[in-house]
Amino acid sequence: MYGWIWRHLPGNVWLRALFSLVLALAVVYVLFQYVFPWAEPLLPFNDVTVDNGMGAVR
Repeated sequence: MYGWIWRHLPGNVWLRALFSLVLALAVVYVLFQYVFPWAEPLLPFNDVTVDNGMGAVR
């Protein structure tokens, strides 16, 4: 897949590397702005099961 993307980017090696960096940053931006906030309520990270301060019984 990465080879396909690399072959279809325009320009020489340095321009392709710059486009690849911009493309990767755009993917990270979309993930953090749209995908992760949408998926957060579906994940069990807020289901905390902590004891009420009783600690271990000896």
